[in-house]
Amino acid sequence: MASSRRLRALITNDDGIDSPGLWALAAAARDAGLDVVVAAPHTDASGVGASVLSVRDGNRTAVHPRELPGLPGIPAYAVEGHPAFIVHAAGRGWLDPQPDVVLSGINLGANVGRAILHSGTVGAALTAGLHDWYGLAVSLDTGLSVPEDPRWEAPVHLLPTVLDLLLAEAPGTVFSLNVPDRPVDELGELREARLARFGAVQVRVVHRDGDPHGALHASVSEPQAGPEPGSDVALLAEGHPTLTALRSVQDQPGVPLPRSATADLSS
Repeated sequence: MASSRRLRALITNDDGIDSPGLWALAAAARDAGLDVVVAAPHTDASGVGASVLSVRDGNRTAVHPRELPGLPGIPAYAVEGHPAFIVHAAGRGWLDPQPDVVLSGINLGANVGRAILHSGTVGAALTAGLHDWYGLAVSLDTGLSVPEDPRWEAPVHLLPTVLDLLLAEAPGTVFSLNVPDRPVDELGELREARLARFGAVQVRVVHRDGDPHGALHASVSEPQAGPEPGSDVALLAEGHPTLTALRSVQDQPGVPLPRSATADLSS
């Protein structure tokens, strides 16, 4: 990445263009010396994973220029599409120059365990990796009860350190950073963490009768069993910010094909 130009950063999220966490991340990226452009969903798009869905009129997806609080001179757009769609569009002709790094967040709530598969925040970062850009998903562990004043300054404090770690790796590297919702001076040491088996919460879905066909009702609760030792969930509960390197979808050689099929492939 040796170059005389500043690295270009695309800032996005899944909580939407009006999230203070997005504004805080964009400001932190600017203060870290990155050339910043902001493009985020026009409305909340949580839980969409790496979906590239957008609201389309034919082949047209609307983009609305915005001015964001505390970010004078920073180009910003509300896009009628999901986070991964925004990242993908940036690499398919929309942004010139293309970004070198995609910063996604700051998400209101942790993105932990294998359940990050469903996170729009993480989906955007992984899509960056598919384009051989650096990707970083940033999340604030606020728990199930969202605080009135989330401590956005906690992940912002760690961003320069984590950016240095990320940019020291090969392009296409993707990290996920989770930070406890605590004052900066109460944060534990930054720790590398493996993904918990699922996540920090459990979702239960039940069918309830109604007119005309009933509906599915979801409720969220914390698991009764304690977190797996050494996992991202456990380390966060102990007050540690966690950093996890992520891999996107890839093939896994070694499918045990029947011998006849193996012979056909080798012929």
